[in-house]
Amino acid sequence: MEVRSKVYTYRTAVKWTEQKKGTITCEGKPDIQVATPPEFKGHEGIWSPEDLYVASANICLMTTFLAVAERAGLTFTSYHCEAEGRLELVEGKFQVTVITLRPQIALQSGSDAAKAKELIEKAEANCLISNSMKTRIALEPTIS
Repeated sequence: MEVRSKVYTYRTAVKWTEQKKGTITCEGKPDIQVATPPEFKGHEGIWSPEDLYVASANICLMTTFLAVAERAGLTFTSYHCEAEGRLELVEGKFQVTVITLRPQIALQSGSDAAKAKELIEKAEANCLISNSMKTRIALEPTIS
């Protein structure tokens, strides 16, 4: 039996390009232009660290849900999740205090809605990104 490592390493690099902009790179993946957000005298229309932070929790919920749903044999027809991060000043420092995830899961006729709710909650509890954050995660699923 093959023993898999329980330690994984992920590498990225960021390079300043101009003004309050840069490029983030990861070997074998498309580059992403990043910038300071407009709220902090940055740039419109470019991914910010705040956007990517919230997106990381959102993406992790989806990928973890896909894995647990597959293992459980849950059949669904669509998945869409909106995420909202709240950035606020706490004790003189900005921090994202809560990320609210609003997954919408449409089930195939005859699928078990209670099971889907249980699986999305299990996915949130096991999401490695949200487990790594000190930000509170609020889950507000809609199952139809």
